[in-house]
Amino acid sequence: MLERFKVPIKEQVRVSEKSLRRTVTAFFGKMGESSEDAAIASDTLVTSDLRGVESHGVSNMLSHYRNGYENKKIKPRPNWRIVRETPGTANIDADNGLVVFLGRHAMQIAIDKAKKVGVGSVTVFNSEHSGAIGHHAMGAAQQDMIGMVMTSASARVVPTFASKALLGTNPIAVAAPARNEAPFLYDAATCSVAMNKIWIARRLGSMLGPGWICDNQGVPIEESILTPESDDEFLLLPLGGTREQGSHKGSGLAMIVDIMGPLLAGSLPDMLSNVDNVDRKQSHHFTAYNIEAFTELDTFKNNMDRMLQMIRETKPVSGEERVLYPGLIEYEEEQERRANGIPFHEEVMTWFEGLAEELSIPGLDTCEENIKSS
Repeated sequence: MLERFKVPIKEQVRVSEKSLRRTVTAFFGKMGESSEDAAIASDTLVTSDLRGVESHGVSNMLSHYRNGYENKKIKPRPNWRIVRETPGTANIDADNGLVVFLGRHAMQIAIDKAKKVGVGSVTVFNSEHSGAIGHHAMGAAQQDMIGMVMTSASARVVPTFASKALLGTNPIAVAAPARNEAPFLYDAATCSVAMNKIWIARRLGSMLGPGWICDNQGVPIEESILTPESDDEFLLLPLGGTREQGSHKGSGLAMIVDIMGPLLAGSLPDMLSNVDNVDRKQSHHFTAYNIEAFTELDTFKNNMDRMLQMIRETKPVSGEERVLYPGLIEYEEEQERRANGIPFHEEVMTWFEGLAEELSIPGLDTCEENIKSS
């Protein structure tokens, strides 16, 4: 993530991975999920924090999930089921369950099908939030496959030249294994800035960049501004921001996600749910590509290493330290945070203390060496 979204060092408290997993697993158990799914949900969120993707980690998402459980928007222990299936495909009714844990089940179904027929694709509808979809895509890469995941989100994004929000942030993730290099992992929203990052920026008092958001009439705000105090004060722009910077490409990618997610699953994207006045749920798309159905796995991994290494070792432009590829920083961040703890904002720690007391779940253990003393 950009530096503006990171917790300032002086305001960081480092928490151990083990403690965080224990607390978050207990939280989902209190919300009514099975022990297995609670552990899977915890893994999705904690791994996001380990990889430095705080926008989809514990501090940003847990309170939203709690609200979802309390207002009955999220159903614990959903009776999810496959409603249509072929040897290479499946369509799942999630029964209002969180894809934070259902995503692992959906991707595993896709992987199992890919082992048999080469490619497995699974759509999911009638569901709730997925967490970081890159985590689910990595589930395929960890089994020597290429994973692709898409999520159709609620309409917060204004298409190019439109005066109202019709598209979701609609992220796309692709993960691919390598042999010695850090795995390739592309995970990005199809808008200029994800809504989850807006929430982080608001908490930290960070500035938003020009062309990231627009006013409620769709007019781009083309200067840096402080994060608005309310989500109702602005809308998001597609990737590219303005037409001159390629916002039509972001709009098109977002529409692809709506096609591959809700429409392919027989559901509706948010823009049509609003027109038909039906309860809008999230939809997702999971695909696993069995590399060995296309080429030799060793050949693929060796060539991935060569490509990723070439990018990583390319001479950077003046003023920059190095060239990066998708997934490299996150991989390095995970190693550092496993060793030294996950940084949280002081306000998040205070919130966790109240949550632990209220739900009678274990609190967070801070690391022995607080980052402030370094």
